[in-house]
Amino acid sequence: MRERTPIFLGVVLFALALVSMSMFTVDKRQFAIVRQFGEIKREISEPGLNFKIPLVQNVTFFEKRILTMDTPEPERFITSEKKNVLVDLFVKWRISDPRLFLESVGGDETRARTRLEQTVNSGLREEFGKRTVHEVVSGQRDEIMEQMRAKADQDARKIGVQILDVRLKRVDLPTEVSESVYRRMEAERKRVANELRSEGAAEAEKIRADADRQREIIVANAYRDAQHIKGEGDAKATAIYAEAFGADPEFYAFYRSLQAYRQSFANKDDVLVVEPNSDFFKYLKSGGALRKSASE
Repeated sequence: MRERTPIFLGVVLFALALVSMSMFTVDKRQFAIVRQFGEIKREISEPGLNFKIPLVQNVTFFEKRILTMDTPEPERFITSEKKNVLVDLFVKWRISDPRLFLESVGGDETRARTRLEQTVNSGLREEFGKRTVHEVVSGQRDEIMEQMRAKADQDARKIGVQILDVRLKRVDLPTEVSESVYRRMEAERKRVANELRSEGAAEAEKIRADADRQREIIVANAYRDAQHIKGEGDAKATAIYAEAFGADPEFYAFYRSLQAYRQSFANKDDVLVVEPNSDFFKYLKSGGALRKSASE
C-alpha cells in the first residue's frame, strides 16, 4: 500500500499539471488565437476562462486596446513649391482582425508599425507634394489628416489593422525656408498696408474735394442771398431818400452841397482851385436866400 502511494501522488500531480496546462484566461483587453501545429483553430474575443489541448495547442494573445505609433524624429517632406517642411505626427490604431493580423505579419506589432509607418509616410509625401507651404501649415491641415487616415486605413485593413486617427502634431519649416517665408509674408503685409494707405489717401482727397465743393456752393449761395438782401435794402433806402428829398429839392441840393464842402475841406492842407463865381460856392455866397429858404 505504501509503495502505491507515491505512484498515486505522481498521477494526481500529472493530472493537475495537465489540467493547469489546458486552462488559460483571456483578459478583456486582449484577443486570443488558439493554434494547433501552426494551424488556427479558434479566435477568442470575449474575456473569461478557456481550455486548450495541452502540449498540442498553444495560445497567442493580441492587444485589443488602441495603440499609438509616434514618430521619434520629425520627417522631412517636400511641398509643391519644392520647399521642405518638418512634420511630427502620430497614428492611433488597433488590431481589428487578429486572425488576419497573425497570418499577415505573424502577430508582430513591430512589423505592423513598420508597415503603417511606410504607408503613412508615402501618403503624406503624395499629399504634401500637391500643396503649398501655406496650405500645409494652416489652410488644408484638417483635410490632409482626414485623407491620410482614410488611405492608411484602407491599406492597414489588409493586415487586420484599423487606423483610427492620423494627427499632425507639428508642421515646422527649416530655418532657411522660415526666413524666406517670413520675408515674403513681410513683403505681402507691406504691400497690403501700402494699398490700404493709398485707398485711404484717395478717399481722404475725395472727401476733401466734396467738402470744398460744398463750401464753395454754400459761400456762393450766401453771397447771392446777401447781395439780394443788400439790393433790396439799397432800393428801399433810395426810395426813402427820393421821397424825403423830393419833398424839398432846394433843401436836398443844400444838403448835398454841405457834404461836398465837408469832403473838400476835410484837410487843411488841401488846395482847391475853383472860379469864385462857380456854382460850387452858390450857398456860401447866398446866405440870405438860404436863411429865407430855411425859415420857410
